Amino acid sequence: MRQLPGACSASASRRRTTARKPDGPKYSRLSDRPLRLVHEIEEEAAAQRAATGKTVLGRAAILKQHPHERPNRPKKSVAPLVHAASRKVRLALYEGYRAFVAAYREAADRLRAGNRAVIFPAGCFPPALPFVGG
Repeated sequence: MRQLPGACSASASRRRTTARKPDGPKYSRLSDRPLRLVHEIEEEAAAQRAATGKTVLGRAAILKQHPHERPNRPKKSVAPLVHAASRKVRLALYEGYRAFVAAYREAADRLRAGNRAVIFPAGCFPPALPFVGG
């Protein structure tokens, strides 16, 4: 792999690369807005790196890595039960799930007690009935 399309090679070659809109009549109607956004993002990232003292890894270091290796120190955060747009929505989903599980357990207990007419919550699979040979 000699090239990484889309990767910034500024730190590897020590020269500044600038994104430009292609020349030619078929590109004349394209907006400059995406390029401006790219430049803004690059400037913000550069300012953040300067403030924190972090550096860009660079092309050579990326190519030295094996693609299947794991990080030395992986992040130790627990994955959420559900992904949601906000904390309020996530908590509402948790509460709904708790209610669903409680209703399921209550219905399963009634079924085990012998009530065959019990109604389970929508969208679930009732537990299997015990096998009775005849």
